[in-house]
Amino acid sequence: MQIGVETSKAVDQRRVFVVDEDEITRAALQFMLHDEIETHELATPEEAYEKGQGWLVPHVILLGVGLLKARGDALIGELKGKFPGVRILIVTDKSEEAVAVSGLKAGAHGAVVKPLTLESVRKKVDTVLGRDGGAQLVQLSVLK
Repeated sequence: MQIGVETSKAVDQRRVFVVDEDEITRAALQFMLHDEIETHELATPEEAYEKGQGWLVPHVILLGVGLLKARGDALIGELKGKFPGVRILIVTDKSEEAVAVSGLKAGAHGAVVKPLTLESVRKKVDTVLGRDGGAQLVQLSVLK
């Protein structure tokens, strides 16, 4: 465990699935979160469905905007159907904001806008988990 990690967060037995085609983004998000929350990297929704059975159901899914763009807004409903109660954050960059906004309208709970920082990612996850230290869920210029 690293200095500055809240022990109460690290042991609350909640988990995040990072579902993104981009291996670098997955690894970065896993690195940012793993000290305070159980985090799993998965390249496809199908991998998430396979892994997220029984006690290993995710509480939060960080969904890469590329998957949403490729599969459409129905992916949000599919994820919610497989994992009732899951909170979905779309990981996007400014150039894909329109896709992210569409995903929000389809039922995603927020967005994390690149460039990713340790503080912003942890705050967004804390917010959707109802933890202290939360942040605004949507920072897309399209919505302003």
